Amino acid sequence: MLEYAKTILLKVSFDKILFEKELRKALRMLLPAELLQLKEWCYEKFSTLYRRVLNRVFTQPSAAV
Repeated sequence: MLEYAKTILLKVSFDKILFEKELRKALRMLLPAELLQLKEWCYEKFSTLYRRVLNRVFTQPSAAV
C-alpha cells in the first residue's frame, strides 16, 4: 500500500487541495511502520512545494508518526 500511496501522491502533486486529500487518505490506510516511511518520503519529495500541508497533516494527533 505504501508504493500505491506514493504513486497517487506523485500523480496529484499538481494540486495542493487534492494532494492534501490524498495524503490524509493514505494516512488512514497505511500501517504504523509505513507511516514513518511515507512521512520521510513526502518531506524529501515535496517539502519545497507543500511544506505547510505536510506540517499540518503530519502534526495532527491522528497522524502519530
